[in-house]
Amino acid sequence: MNFVFLNTFERQLGDSRVRCAYLSICEREGIWAVQWTEEEDMQQKPVETWYEGPSWEEMLMAFRHGVAGRMVQGYTPVIDGMLDERRAYAGSKVSLLQCYGEMHADKELFDELREWRRARAAAEKKSAYLIANNRMLWMISAFVPHTAEELMQIPGWGEAKQSAYGAEVLKLTVKYEQRKPFPLDWVADEIDADTLSAWRYRQKQSKFKQQMDRHQEKRRILEGIREGSTLDELAAKLDIPRRELMERIEQLEREGYDLEPLVARELAGMPEEEQRQVWEALGSIGDRYLKPVLHRVYGEEGAAGKPLDIMYDRLRLIRIRFRREGKEEAI
Repeated sequence: MNFVFLNTFERQLGDSRVRCAYLSICEREGIWAVQWTEEEDMQQKPVETWYEGPSWEEMLMAFRHGVAGRMVQGYTPVIDGMLDERRAYAGSKVSLLQCYGEMHADKELFDELREWRRARAAAEKKSAYLIANNRMLWMISAFVPHTAEELMQIPGWGEAKQSAYGAEVLKLTVKYEQRKPFPLDWVADEIDADTLSAWRYRQKQSKFKQQMDRHQEKRRILEGIREGSTLDELAAKLDIPRRELMERIEQLEREGYDLEPLVARELAGMPEEEQRQVWEALGSIGDRYLKPVLHRVYGEEGAAGKPLDIMYDRLRLIRIRFRREGKEEAI
């Protein structure tokens, strides 16, 4: 076993004692391992393995996720800079407001805002986070703005959101008591350095967990394609809607993965003449937007009443093949 990295972590205990822990990255014959070992009362606790496998990328994600979690618990590394801390957060007003908002969100108002966002996103046919992300809703529910000027002090709530949604949001917030006044300069006195530091590491922990989950999902999709799974089978295995699965698959295409086995399986039941018409439409109209391609091939009336989700999936799959061949010709 070759040790590639080793660091010691320390955690201050309430009785002036220090608890030590050791983090290592090891490699043997192409297999990576990330291991954490703690000391308690001069005795080593069992080794905790955060990752063991052949993927360097997954190993790094597990490493960063685990480090962030331990730093939330109060462990600090003897060799600092573990999570690439290049930005100075201590004086960031935005970080302070986000931290306070997450810690003091009014659950009832937050739930109302989230339901409003869901309805708005459905009406506009867009993702909910494009209306407002959770962090923004936490801050609104914690600070409870009652006027447009106060709402504009929420980080990320700019002129565009104010124009589109400001009146609707204020109709909800004015029903709730504003516990502390605007402007929000007082927040800096409410959040101490330790609290802010722990909050930042929780954000990193969550971010690295999302990265790990997305990478594992990608690996499962690629394994499923190699094993001959259909779109429906992949969606069932991953427990995600077909539309989200297609977005993942299109991202894999942009990353350069070979998806032709899946494309061929899914288009096997589509008449070749129909595929040819889609291909020609992509060539003449362009491949950025699919709705014009749909109307060119089927007509606006011809597309009505048909399963649009299946039709769009087929257009996306043909577009994957179309783009791949375009790249090959360019080379």
